[in-house]
Amino acid sequence: MPSQINTDSLKKAEVAATLAKSMITQAIEQSAANPQLAEEALKTASQEIAQAQTMVSQVQSTIQTQSQQQQQQQQQQKQ
Repeated sequence: MPSQINTDSLKKAEVAATLAKSMITQAIEQSAANPQLAEEALKTASQEIAQAQTMVSQVQSTIQTQSQQQQQQQQQQKQ
């Protein structure tokens, strides 16, 4: 039984990471002219990074669980 990776979660993580990169770039560009806008962009980037990390962790956890289940099934079949 092949592992099913939740590609939707990974795509959402990719979008969140891309948005974070954009926010960081905006913060760099605005840092001298508008420190408040730069700070808001960094806060948004931080939130997006946290969301991406959560989604990737969920997918990783699912993969590990499926791998453990497969190993258990293989061990049972050997017995």
